[in-house]
Amino acid sequence: MAPDMNPPAGAADFLDRLGWGDADVLPLAGDASFRRYFRVAGHGRSAILMDAPPLHEDARPFLDVAGWLAERGFSAPAILGTDLDQGLVLLEDFGDARMRETVDAAPESLLRLYEAAVDILIRLHGEPAGPWRAYDRAELHREADLLVEWYCPAIGLDVDAGSYRAAWDAVFDHALADAPVTVLRDYHAENLMLVGGSESLGLLDFQDALAGHPAYDLVSLLQDARRDVEPAIEAAMLDRYRRTTGVGEAFDAAYHVLGAQRNAKIVGIFTRLWQRDGKPRYPALCPRVWRYLNADLDHPALAPVKAWFDANIPPEQRGDPMEIGAETTSA
Repeated sequence: MAPDMNPPAGAADFLDRLGWGDADVLPLAGDASFRRYFRVAGHGRSAILMDAPPLHEDARPFLDVAGWLAERGFSAPAILGTDLDQGLVLLEDFGDARMRETVDAAPESLLRLYEAAVDILIRLHGEPAGPWRAYDRAELHREADLLVEWYCPAIGLDVDAGSYRAAWDAVFDHALADAPVTVLRDYHAENLMLVGGSESLGLLDFQDALAGHPAYDLVSLLQDARRDVEPAIEAAMLDRYRRTTGVGEAFDAAYHVLGAQRNAKIVGIFTRLWQRDGKPRYPALCPRVWRYLNADLDHPALAPVKAWFDANIPPEQRGDPMEIGAETTSA
């Protein structure tokens, strides 16, 4: 189902109150949520209108995290105006130059932009966590469960959810931080913007921030569900993070446990986006996510989880759920 890209009913009055009443309002690509985005442009200036329908979305976490980041010198978009009753927020426009398209078009920029992205995380992890909810064992389980709740039924597999949870529970101690940091949770090349014609990176899509393990956002960046990150780049950036922060072997175990957990969650979410929300482009991203997940499962810390996957989901059934489900149905 094609999304409605007409501005929301209250947008004209909202923009008029903020002095943008005569600007053009142009639709932009949305994300995996109910939020919609529009570029508001006129008289040599532009801004971004975020439409977060209150029945489905709460704009306040975005505003809270944006303010927290900005106070500490991180590049979050400035808030130009809000109407929370209507779910409308006017934001600073970071432009169209995303890190993803930049490195794809100019491979010579790849190394320095990934270094810049890692350095932001190093700086972020030098700050105590913000006042966010804990990324605790219950949340890790809830997210990992999405794979057995959505992916397995979609491909016709009836698996033992109890033993799945038990396997994860045996490894989640590695993923719990002694000193939590702010985890942005969706930190990857499509949410990092090159701001002001430079290679300074602006942050987007951080409204779900939690207080958790510093390895999580590094995994999000280096095991990117939307673009291939070469193993050599992943290894080099992990080494940069280790050398700068002085983390030890326990960090490596956390990185792979959180990598496996995040990738299992994403496989479940992408399947749900297709089946529940009518967004059929997401299943085709799952083979890449499975490649990351399979690599993470080879880490010794994940032995119980690897054993469960080997016993329950054969390698040939780890891929695009739409394709595998169709093959299962026709067999």
